[in-house]
Amino acid sequence: MIEVRDVGQQVAGGRRVLREVSLTIGTGRLVAIIGGSGAGKTTLLEAIAGVRPPSEGGVRYEGGRGALGYVPQDDIVHRDLPLRRTLRYAARMRLPAGTPPALAEEAVDRVLAALALDGRAGQRVGALSGGERKRASIAVELLTRPDVLFLDEPTAGLDPVAAAGLMRLLRGLADTGTTVVLTTHNPPDVKSCDEVAVLAPDGTLAFHGSPAEAREWFDVDGIEDVYARLAGEEPEHDWGLRFADSAPGAIPAAAAAGVPGIGAARQWLLLTRRNLDLLTRNRLTVAILAGSPLMVLAMFAVLFRPGAFDPGSPSPAATVMILFWVAFGGFFFGLTYGLLQICTEVPVLRRERLAGLRIGPYVLAKAAVLVPLLAMVDALMLGVLRALDRLPAADGGAYGELFVTLLLCSVAALALGLLISAAVTDPAQATMALPMLCFPQVLFVGAILPVPVMAAAGRWLSHAMSNRWAFEALGHSLRVEDLWARGASPLGPPLLASYGDTFSRPVWANWVFLVGFTGLFLIGACVVLTHRTVRPRPRSSAPIT
Repeated sequence: MIEVRDVGQQVAGGRRVLREVSLTIGTGRLVAIIGGSGAGKTTLLEAIAGVRPPSEGGVRYEGGRGALGYVPQDDIVHRDLPLRRTLRYAARMRLPAGTPPALAEEAVDRVLAALALDGRAGQRVGALSGGERKRASIAVELLTRPDVLFLDEPTAGLDPVAAAGLMRLLRGLADTGTTVVLTTHNPPDVKSCDEVAVLAPDGTLAFHGSPAEAREWFDVDGIEDVYARLAGEEPEHDWGLRFADSAPGAIPAAAAAGVPGIGAARQWLLLTRRNLDLLTRNRLTVAILAGSPLMVLAMFAVLFRPGAFDPGSPSPAATVMILFWVAFGGFFFGLTYGLLQICTEVPVLRRERLAGLRIGPYVLAKAAVLVPLLAMVDALMLGVLRALDRLPAADGGAYGELFVTLLLCSVAALALGLLISAAVTDPAQATMALPMLCFPQVLFVGAILPVPVMAAAGRWLSHAMSNRWAFEALGHSLRVEDLWARGASPLGPPLLASYGDTFSRPVWANWVFLVGFTGLFLIGACVVLTHRTVRPRPRSSAPIT
């Protein structure tokens, strides 16, 4: 049984969207929360489920919380994977640590059969119909046999037949002992429910009881007429005053016992496998990841002339630009690989956080899949440019340093991309951020204008450019100072003087900067995601007194 007492909620700006809502939800009941747009239905559902704890009052679960499922309005499942594979990953994430694989597979088979989806198990989730995707979203939560299931607008966007079928499914779950609480705008949904909670426009509880009692209370013939009464000429607060709950006071929070989930290391491994699965199944993504480096390499081959690093006749201006664009290529690959990784998954992440997902393993799993790809791209770039004589001949140690520098540059940019992807709300914003992130890395790195001759503000700003340290490390490894000093070109010494000690720093010192940027950006991504996907506070397992 769920006890809700004097729950209130405020949003940004101090506006109250819920006011002193109190109600009791019995075990195995199917309850609908209805009301006009903006009345606070989703806010109340999130408060009861613990997704967004209330700012006033409290919620208590009698006899312990048990397993809880939450299904948001959107179909929050990965669409590129087959349905069975999606449920397998969800089962391994949600079931208790130590669950044998056979039992996890049994749980997947059980929910597929219960939701009449076993015939569609091999289909890609994105190819399912709207009603099937909704059932698939519910299937994720049923894997753990939840004692309580919360659903936000489960029939939204479904045709009447699909909506009626889904409500029959929820009715069946309630009949077998699962408490089901849902919000809805669809009056026919209420006919299948045991109880209905009606919110007035000001966020107060206008009624809580059976659908038949609701029709009598509002003196209407059908549930759809309740909306008209709430929007009528009577003051909106009158409805809440008429239906004031007699239970007093707010309930203090207490600790809740939960089922231990899998550890951070296993989460990281599972998420890494899922990310790789998602990546390889999206042909467009694979084409972009593979095609963009090839296109950039082709442009480099056309742009750079051979022999710029020839000790007998070096071209200082060309060597500077080659070093810069090689470093920028590594930066660009890492940034673009990371920018779209998280922003499209925040709703999924928010849902999985309720199931115990940790942010650290999630972010590191993204990097674990992409870093090997970046290593291959960076190695390919160095190999092709050397084969085409755009880079000088050097021993294996020098090229080992070049590779490590370029990879650290790419990984730092990848971490920056993940941070931005965690902060924005959609792919369009991430795409718009790309030029704003790239331009400073072009202007303040020290290639177009050497750092020593920049204005003071520019010199300070250059320290924050991760690409600067990659550019300088590449120049140190290829010993451009020696090349320019002994070169026959009259531009050598003056150009060398303008760069000062730019390339004299040991390569390991530049690597330290790149590693530091990587750690800083990854920590930033974790902090941002933690704030965007706050896990619910523990709910009380103590009995109601």
